[in-house]
Amino acid sequence: MFETINAAPEDSILGLTEAFQKDPSPKKINLGVGVYKNGSGQTPVLATVKEAEQRLLRSEATKSYLPIDGLASYGELSQQIVFGSDHTILRAGRATTVQTPGGTGALRVAADFVRRISPQAAVWLSDPTWPNHPNVFGSAALQVQSYPYFEPDSNGVAFERMISALETIPAGDVLLLHGCCHNPTGADLSPEQWQAVAAICAKRGILPLLDFAYQGFGDGLEEDATGVRTVADHCREFIVATSYSKNFGLYNERVGALTLVASSADAAEAANSHLKICVRTNYSNPPAHGGQIVAEILGDPDLRQRWEVELAEMRNRINDMRHLFVETLDQQGAGRDFSFIARQRGMFSYSGLTPAQVQALRERHSVYIVGSGRINVAGMTEANMEYLCAAIADVLK
Repeated sequence: MFETINAAPEDSILGLTEAFQKDPSPKKINLGVGVYKNGSGQTPVLATVKEAEQRLLRSEATKSYLPIDGLASYGELSQQIVFGSDHTILRAGRATTVQTPGGTGALRVAADFVRRISPQAAVWLSDPTWPNHPNVFGSAALQVQSYPYFEPDSNGVAFERMISALETIPAGDVLLLHGCCHNPTGADLSPEQWQAVAAICAKRGILPLLDFAYQGFGDGLEEDATGVRTVADHCREFIVATSYSKNFGLYNERVGALTLVASSADAAEAANSHLKICVRTNYSNPPAHGGQIVAEILGDPDLRQRWEVELAEMRNRINDMRHLFVETLDQQGAGRDFSFIARQRGMFSYSGLTPAQVQALRERHSVYIVGSGRINVAGMTEANMEYLCAAIADVLK
């Protein structure tokens, strides 16, 4: 039967990385894949991660399975970093967490859970959104719909159109929201806009699902949690998918968490039993190493403080690159106002480049950008900035 299979289309982002790796140009630049890079163009291992690993290696006594829902301490600490250590939800026992293989694993468990308890529910995604979102929910046999989010003319949130669309979503449907650092646009909701969105969810009986992959990469750990905590103030039920790939640099460890908040502790416990079935029938139980690293760092006050310093350094570098990018484009005579990029947050921004311009960048200058024009700001460095901006100025002529 395999002889009849046609090759599937390659992933738009991972395929771009493969093409980049084959490019012989010494000046090639990859702004496609969503991975943080330091000023030397490398994805570093954080010093606190190294220390946590050394501690774990010294104390490790077994390679036995973790429980289906993962390390208990990992779940508790994940809830605390999302909500704050003394949130009323945590005191009431209304939250339950399962450890997952990355943020994508968390989203898939959420998708399977929704399909299990409410198979007729549709999942509403922002337009645009992370390209893998519709694939994850579609693969769980859920209906996928979209709502307006980005306004190209202002390079910001199309909030009025977004609100109008949310007012039409039926009760019981799922609304996926980017907790911060919207991927792919970098355009986030303001605190006031979060209030309005959360109020609509509560009023209409919509279930919020927050993809919280970049906490700490926008304005800070606490500041970036504004959206999630605003939803918590308005909604009795919601779900949060957390990733530690970015803020801990644990990309290849696949470390994530899915936290479900219910109206009571009993309801949370009942929901947890179904989450564990979703895990058991998918990957059985989570890998240990990455979760142990996160728990070790978050559970030790000294390590956590030092990790927050490292996180701030990564965040500040990204924001510095945003400003330098805007300034250098102007110096190179790009002839277009790119100031919006300095106002956006996280690793990504929509550049406004057309598919033809993206193709020209790749063919003429070995600069690799996703076809939509999304750029990974973290892939920029002081060393490659002038070449990058000159290349963009060239294709804009």
